[in-house]
Amino acid sequence: MFWNNLIVAANFFIEIAIELVVLFIGITFLVGLIQEYVPEETIKKAMGGRHKFVGSILGAGFGALTPFCSCSTIPLLLGMLRAGVPFAAAMAFLFSSPLLNPVIISLFIILLGWKIAALYFAVTFVATIVIGLLLDGLGFSSQVKSVAVIRNSCDCQQATDAKSRIHRSAVFAFSLFRQLVPYLLLGAGIGAFIHGFVPTEIISRLAGPNNPLAIPVAAIIGIPIYIRAETMIPIGLALIEKGMSVGAVLALIIGGAGASIPELTLLSAIFRKRLLAAFVVTVFSIAVVTGYLANILTL
Repeated sequence: MFWNNLIVAANFFIEIAIELVVLFIGITFLVGLIQEYVPEETIKKAMGGRHKFVGSILGAGFGALTPFCSCSTIPLLLGMLRAGVPFAAAMAFLFSSPLLNPVIISLFIILLGWKIAALYFAVTFVATIVIGLLLDGLGFSSQVKSVAVIRNSCDCQQATDAKSRIHRSAVFAFSLFRQLVPYLLLGAGIGAFIHGFVPTEIISRLAGPNNPLAIPVAAIIGIPIYIRAETMIPIGLALIEKGMSVGAVLALIIGGAGASIPELTLLSAIFRKRLLAAFVVTVFSIAVVTGYLANILTL
């Protein structure tokens, strides 16, 4: 029995790990090309001086193009605020960046199907825009502390020919891959263990579609845990195969990727308590709403 389970787990690990590695490198290379032709400063300027609604759409869109974890998003957020980007647009970026990027969406499409990926993208993208505008309308912009941003100065000019852009995109892809490959393999490993050794009936009973509290509980569990979405997706795939509802898995992923103890610690340095609390409530709400909608979609 043990050896059979081990073989099943090993096969799952190899299949998912290869799929994740190939997909991750390919998608991050494309993201690198996008960033070569549409640099960060250009997007900041595009968001500044725009109508709040348009700026929020651009902020959410910029976040959806950047494969950053939540903690990496914060220095960019500071730069935006100091560059005069509207508060609503900066908040839309803050919420969308760790939750929406080409890598995560591609993994969702490959592993969970295009319907779930489309639902996840649509709900999260719209929510980040609406929440950014709502926080701005309620006056939460006054809850941002005055924080100095130290920038590295560089007078060098990078080559802009196609060959140089492709080279830098490849370096970007493999550099990001080297940083994140432990998380990808960790996720695949945990998913393989769940797939091979955890009894189906346990997960189905505790977090299956018949438990109405599974989604909010999963969101609450996810928030304190610092797990990148790329790590959580293969784990979620194994949990779904064992009987966990798709909605609970999405809530867990959104909670873990959107808010975490390290991120909240960093945000506490620039946000006052009211805005920090609003941030946590927002991530939790997005997780729960997306989770319940996913369960309805998969009925």
